Amino acid sequence: RDYPTLTHVIAFVRDRAPGLDTPTPTTPAAAPAPEAPAAAPAGADPVTDRVMAIVAEQTGYPTDLLDPDLDLEADLGIDTVKQAEVFAAIREAWDIPRDDNLKLRDYPTAFVRDRAPGLDTPTPTTPAAAAAEDADEPEPAGPEGFPRRVAVPVLRPPLSACAPTGVTLAEGDRVLVLADEGGVGAALTGRLEDRGVTVLAVDGAWSPADGAAQVEALLAEGPVTGVFWLPALDDEGPLEELSAEAWRAAIDRRVKLLAAVMRGLPPETFLLAATRLGGRFGCDAEGARAVLGGAVAGFTKALSREREDTLVKVVDLAPSRKTAALADLLIEETLRDPGTAEVGHADGLRWTIGLVEQAAVADPEHALTPESRFLITGAAGSIVAAITADLARAAGGGTFHLLDLVAAPDPADPDLAAFAAGRDALKGTIADRLRAAGEKPTPKMVERELARIERGRAALDALEAIAAAGGTAHWHQCDLRDEQQVAAAVQAALAGGPLDVLVHAAGLEISHQLPDKPQAEYDLVFDVKADGWFHLLRALGSEHRPRAAVVFSSIAGRFGNGGQTDYSAANELLAKSASRLRAQGTRAIAIDWTAWAGIGMASRGSIPKMMELAGIDMLPAEHGTPVVRRELTAAGPGAEVLVAGALGILTAERAPSGGADPAALGAALDGPMADGTAALAPDGSIVVTTTLDPSGQGFLHDHRIDGTAVLPGVMSIEGFAEAATALCPGQHVLAIEDVELLAPFKFYRDEPRSLELTARVGDGGDGTLVADCRLTGRRALPGQGEQETLHATARVRLGAAPPEAPSAPVPGDPGDGPVLGREAVYRVYFHGPAYQVLDAAWREDGRVVGRLASELPPNHDPAARATVTAPRLVELCFQAAGMWELGTAGRMALPTHVDRVLPFAAAEPAGPAYAVVTPREDGASDAEVVGPDGAVLVRLEGYRTIELPGGPPDDALAPIREALA
Repeated sequence: RDYPTLTHVIAFVRDRAPGLDTPTPTTPAAAPAPEAPAAAPAGADPVTDRVMAIVAEQTGYPTDLLDPDLDLEADLGIDTVKQAEVFAAIREAWDIPRDDNLKLRDYPTAFVRDRAPGLDTPTPTTPAAAAAEDADEPEPAGPEGFPRRVAVPVLRPPLSACAPTGVTLAEGDRVLVLADEGGVGAALTGRLEDRGVTVLAVDGAWSPADGAAQVEALLAEGPVTGVFWLPALDDEGPLEELSAEAWRAAIDRRVKLLAAVMRGLPPETFLLAATRLGGRFGCDAEGARAVLGGAVAGFTKALSREREDTLVKVVDLAPSRKTAALADLLIEETLRDPGTAEVGHADGLRWTIGLVEQAAVADPEHALTPESRFLITGAAGSIVAAITADLARAAGGGTFHLLDLVAAPDPADPDLAAFAAGRDALKGTIADRLRAAGEKPTPKMVERELARIERGRAALDALEAIAAAGGTAHWHQCDLRDEQQVAAAVQAALAGGPLDVLVHAAGLEISHQLPDKPQAEYDLVFDVKADGWFHLLRALGSEHRPRAAVVFSSIAGRFGNGGQTDYSAANELLAKSASRLRAQGTRAIAIDWTAWAGIGMASRGSIPKMMELAGIDMLPAEHGTPVVRRELTAAGPGAEVLVAGALGILTAERAPSGGADPAALGAALDGPMADGTAALAPDGSIVVTTTLDPSGQGFLHDHRIDGTAVLPGVMSIEGFAEAATALCPGQHVLAIEDVELLAPFKFYRDEPRSLELTARVGDGGDGTLVADCRLTGRRALPGQGEQETLHATARVRLGAAPPEAPSAPVPGDPGDGPVLGREAVYRVYFHGPAYQVLDAAWREDGRVVGRLASELPPNHDPAARATVTAPRLVELCFQAAGMWELGTAGRMALPTHVDRVLPFAAAEPAGPAYAVVTPREDGASDAEVVGPDGAVLVRLEGYRTIELPGGPPDDALAPIREALA
């Protein structure tokens, strides 16, 4: 940004090159960057000439097209990566040493002169300025910037805790209803009419061709308030068993007529669509049910991006014979929760779809081999060609059947050779060719012909890569929309043996907002992907399904995207069909790609700039190309995987507080750690902010390190349990797993501080729920702004029924052996009365037993607030284990990790209780607290600590060693 033109680059060199006059040095911290001095005309001095030559060499532009006033990025297309290469070449040309701490913004007009040997040293950049620049400088987008994210069900709040949508469904409203065949639409019509709403029924005579005219006729009679679209509640059955006629009729009724209807309605008309994918949109082990609902879901999400101020929502339901209850539910979804465009209902809970980062683990059983057989559609696309070449290299050959609309490339075609030498060089050739044919060339005509040549070149590259790897390639020219052509290609592929891998990568994208998208364009974009997939499934049949299948979806399918209602619908249909295949035993992978950088249809034109403005990262080819191979060779049944970096506006909040009613959501918070405000984050997490005051809370006032109040780790665990249950009050905590206590949360000068608890609740996959939790603190530091620290993380497992407490022998009295008394314990530990929970400790059969102190002061205020995990019973285990460490190793330590905490009681018992700690050979400990009746109150597995520097004096350790060593 600091060298926007070649004039600036030349000045950069002139300021730094040896042998030139030393300019007045610039101190960026003290003065704003000056304007770049005027550069000498090309040919007037060696600096200008050399810079021009370097830029020409690095970019491929001839020097006669370069002008000092051209903008590096806007005019020459030199992005930040290429700029780095240019400056590296300039350093080399003038022998300027590399400085890894250098930020070019520190030197707006001076680099070469300041860095070249033998010149005066300029005023250095001040440390403060350098630190500020370091903080602002973005990290390069490496592989870590494109994590593997898997689509999973995430809990939404109950409707009672959600804000109104603004839709009222009041008397006088007119709504359009396309009913299902199972009776939900009929029940919904009755419910709406009971509210005084006029229902306009869509009958079977409506078609995509005349949908707009039908809507126009309705609007002539009066405004239409909204649309209820229900045909996707009907299960169409296995796709491969549908006839072509049944497929087209089902698609027309579910999504193409929907596009025609919504195209003709004004943007303030709400849409509530319903699907029967299973209640979790197929993102669970059960897989998607009526998969054509995926097209409806994709369309709806995309339309919601075009009509952000209007309720546009898809509601997914599980299979059910109910009608009236589901009609009531659809009405409630229309009236409440504006924070999401997709919500499902299953097992009495509301769900949406979120993303979790999961690493892929290679499975040798899924390795690609020279015997692997592939069928790949869209093979002439540059992205697909790169992926095909990667698969061939990984397999060490293989047999590839490649399908595309274009003919097999001719290796002798001179245009393909010319394209390999340089894309831009062909533009003039094509223009001359058009003129010779008597046509007046236009940029669009040139680009169309160039695109044809580019596909041929990509196809040839793929074929050559397969041959180079020792594989065999078969090219099949076919239109995927033609059932007979696809069937012929598939039969030819099967003639050589069963297929191992099917990759459906073909696709076409033409972005137009729905009112500007003709039905013919909608059909074209949708049919290439969706009809192509259907024809493949039909041709293969259930008896010839491949071992693994990959479908190319996109972030438009996952999130919806304005202008792509057709593309999003087709992509989401493919993702749901892949989900169904997984449930039927085929390894099926849906890849939600972001736009690729450098290659592919999104890499040119205005798309990169639009992605930048939207805050969405484009995918470098070197990161994207190996993804299909990675997923095919990974363990597991497959998944819907999102491949993207930053997602920008796609994950932005749709409504204040995420669509929740903060007061209603906060009403579920009743514990000492979650006694604050609650909101819903864009990723579906509940965010609870609580202010704690050491002067009023025993667990802070009596828990100190070096006099500073510190939040006990057991209260972090309690906070996670409280936050996790806030979204589902009827659920019970079964376990708190993978507890990581990362950094102490301190209350300096005994001043109140706010902490933030977040919990994102997902499907545990075994009838349980799982909440991923975090505890974060923020505080302002002088001169450094706000510091954010992650203090603890854990996973809370929830179930519909409370856990059944096991029983254990009640420890007996210590007998005549040595006993560690309370006074000796708290001579070493820093706790005050409320956390002096260990009354006595002794050894018993190689274990440590700790007795709970009686008549402890309250843990928190008000004491009536209920806890979920009985935190001081967990603390009893911590302290008893700590005494064992001190007695056996002299090691003073703090808690750092617990594999699992199993809370069987929420409060401390009335009678005596004992912690029994069992050291393990791996350095961890297991522990449980047994009540007076033998019931286990809490159990800890895999408790670990981190050693504190120093330790207590020998005289304080002596009684501990005597009793416990």
